[in-house]
Amino acid sequence: MEALNALKKYIRRLAQDDSFVHKEWFVTYHLEIAEKLAMELCDLHKEADRNLVTALVWFHDYGKIIDFPHEHQATQDKGLSKLLELGFEHAFAEEVIQGIKLIDEKTDLPNSSIEVRIASSADGASHLIGPFYLLYWREHPDTSISDLVLENRRKLEIDWNKKIVLPEVRRAFKDRYHFLKEQFGEFTDKLL
Repeated sequence: MEALNALKKYIRRLAQDDSFVHKEWFVTYHLEIAEKLAMELCDLHKEADRNLVTALVWFHDYGKIIDFPHEHQATQDKGLSKLLELGFEHAFAEEVIQGIKLIDEKTDLPNSSIEVRIASSADGASHLIGPFYLLYWREHPDTSISDLVLENRRKLEIDWNKKIVLPEVRRAFKDRYHFLKEQFGEFTDKLL
């Protein structure tokens, strides 16, 4: 789908803007990992529309890139017109925006379409791979260590308890989740 290539190219360019706080790592250590996970999940869920999943993965943080403080509203306000401009059909673009709204709200994800569940689970799981949580420390050098640890623990719990809704992803990432909980100060009674 030509529009998907245009979307990826646009997001790659947009994410390199100096005003975007995550510009150094966002595409490589978030979007590309999330897409790889999502495509592996599409291999397991053959009924999933791979084009829709790809669009959800690459566009789910659009609002964060263009208006970080108002990220969810920015996607809802400007996302549809941007997708249409990039060449997507209206119905498909609306489906992407509605899927992102569900991902952002994190309220009914287990009952959402397989495409939304895949994109949400891949998004959450991508945070458990690579340097995602470590980079938060670099981007907030004036924040105390205890506050950094608490914020990472908060984000980890949102990823695990709200975003990662597919059972096969939870099984595959269980050990990583427990390791990161320990990294963020939640120790077991015995360490050996």
